[in-house]
Amino acid sequence: MSALILKDFYVMWKQTKVLLIIILVFSCLPGAFYPTFAVIYAAILPYSAMAYDERSKWDQLAGMLPYADRDIVLGKYLFGYLSIAVAAGLSLVIQTALTLFWERASDNLSPLSTIPLAVCVGVCVLALTLPLMFRFGVEKGRLVMFLIIFLVCGSTGVLTGISSDSLDGGYYLSLALPAAALAAVVLTAVSIPMSLRMYRRRRA
Repeated sequence: MSALILKDFYVMWKQTKVLLIIILVFSCLPGAFYPTFAVIYAAILPYSAMAYDERSKWDQLAGMLPYADRDIVLGKYLFGYLSIAVAAGLSLVIQTALTLFWERASDNLSPLSTIPLAVCVGVCVLALTLPLMFRFGVEKGRLVMFLIIFLVCGSTGVLTGISSDSLDGGYYLSLALPAAALAAVVLTAVSIPMSLRMYRRRRA
């Protein structure tokens, strides 16, 4: 399975450096919106990898290789989780450095509080959309892509709005984080077996 994840990373690095640069740039910008968007935006990287798989007929080749359907499906989930983790770690490091070395940034610690919540939201976005992508494919699932964009932008806006409230933002975040973490666990537990069924049905 590690080889499948490496394959996706190599494809993304070679074909879509722009997406990676966007995540890096947004992680470096001060404020609540930009690093939060970078983390949630990282959740859509598996869909770009799936698009290149479809164009190159990778699924047909994978059928002749010693990979189980479960490995291929889990590989996309793990690639998404790693992408989210890297974006979150990068954002945390950069935003922490900004609060230490830039006096103006230290007045707004909301990015540091919203990034863990953004991780949970990114996992939820993956859990909600990957089964649909496995069922219909990236090329045919245009409506799914609109759903993904809506979830990414909407989630970022909600998190930014919560964190910008200086009076109640911390209280709301303290309530939202456990709920989002629980939702991420439950949705993932349902999403993975569903994606496996969808992938097998599509290949049948």
